[in-house]
Amino acid sequence: MVLIEQETLIKDEPNLPSSSSPQIAATEAKQVHDGDDSDGFETASEREEDDSINDAVTSQEEPPHQEKAMKEANEAKVEGNSMFVNGLYEEALSKYDLALELVQEFPDCTELRSICRLNRGVCLLKLGKYEETIKECTKALELNPTPRVGVITPTYAKALVRRSEAHEKLEHFEEAVADLKKILELDPSNDQARKGIRRLEPLAAEKREKMKEEAITKLKEMGNSILGRFGMSIDNFNAVRDPNTGSYSLSFQN
Repeated sequence: MVLIEQETLIKDEPNLPSSSSPQIAATEAKQVHDGDDSDGFETASEREEDDSINDAVTSQEEPPHQEKAMKEANEAKVEGNSMFVNGLYEEALSKYDLALELVQEFPDCTELRSICRLNRGVCLLKLGKYEETIKECTKALELNPTPRVGVITPTYAKALVRRSEAHEKLEHFEEAVADLKKILELDPSNDQARKGIRRLEPLAAEKREKMKEEAITKLKEMGNSILGRFGMSIDNFNAVRDPNTGSYSLSFQN
């Protein structure tokens, strides 16, 4: 079966081999986040088919129609990668759509589909379509094997990072922190995730307080609209806390 290699497309980042051990996987994940300039982008190998590609072929041959579909899907993805590099994000999206369509009936092509979903997410992030970015990154994560501590694939890590960025853009700070905490849980040495959590947690707390104040204001308005019919308001009631039980009682004040 032809396997799709994962490597970065954007300049200055070395190719990322498939993980063969927890130590290698952890190193890969750290490369993804420490000084990552790849935009979370994944690409299949663009090498010519020669003797050097034999290590990416197993002894089990694919059916001819599946092999043809995978080849065409790879070609579409490579074209999409080229368009992405040139800033043609809409055009790149159409190529990834084509790649996904070509292999949709082959359930064992999960790696290719996962990478295409991630690449779509990155394009959508560039286009400012953050809700769609979140959906695509989530699909990319669902297509990846469940990771273990110390073993996190580059695709999985990048999908979490880009989904976190989209959540932050939408001011979903709690969700953004949750994605970064997941990275840190799987890769405890990831300093970028740790820094992101420190930066976003105060924003998440501030938003929680703001939402709490807005909820109290709405409750007061609702209470006043009802009590106003009887010539009263929320201000006529005083909440008194019992020091022994910690419960509250309401007392009416004219």
